[in-house]
Amino acid sequence: MSDVNTEELNNASSDRFERQKQKKAAREAEALKTRRIKALKKIGYWIVGLVVVVGAGWLLVKVTGPKGADYSQGVSVLGRDHIADGTTYTSYNSNPPTSGSHYANPAPARFYDKELPDEQLVHNLEHGNIWIAYKLDLPENLIGILKNFSGGNIIVTPRSKNDTDVALVAWGRLDKFNIGSSDIDKQRIKDFISRYQNKGPESISIQGHLR
Repeated sequence: MSDVNTEELNNASSDRFERQKQKKAAREAEALKTRRIKALKKIGYWIVGLVVVVGAGWLLVKVTGPKGADYSQGVSVLGRDHIADGTTYTSYNSNPPTSGSHYANPAPARFYDKELPDEQLVHNLEHGNIWIAYKLDLPENLIGILKNFSGGNIIVTPRSKNDTDVALVAWGRLDKFNIGSSDIDKQRIKDFISRYQNKGPESISIQGHLR
């Protein structure tokens, strides 16, 4: 075979090798591009999912969270020792009490038309309950409104020692107000419940009624 033919064969072989090399590089580049697109799509899905979760959480807070001003006051937390049933404790630092020594057994969270001992109800507060205490002489229709909040982790009772018509009580927190000739501010009660339920040191996470 002449030198010319040999050179032509070598050149053709070199060209085929170069074309194969270029095709392989193109395939690898295409595969890399596909992997990058898939990775970007996956990241995009995660970002969209995160936005949806955060947005849903924000919307839930806007819908169910407090809507008005916080009229409550913080009260210094006392001890939480147990005392014998029937004992009268005289060292509470608010009216009604928001913390301190108490009986060993809390009351079932519901509506009551008879007074319960402060010492028992403080145990409810320790469990994260909300206590709505109302004056004995409150009109029946207004008592009915308060009754609608009872249940879950909300206990509603009359209380002769109240110095206002209504007291909203949580562990270390208190909001008191008179009603006068107006209707009960239900949003104020709902906001207090939203802010302070399940905040006791031995909280049992149960949601109260926001009617």
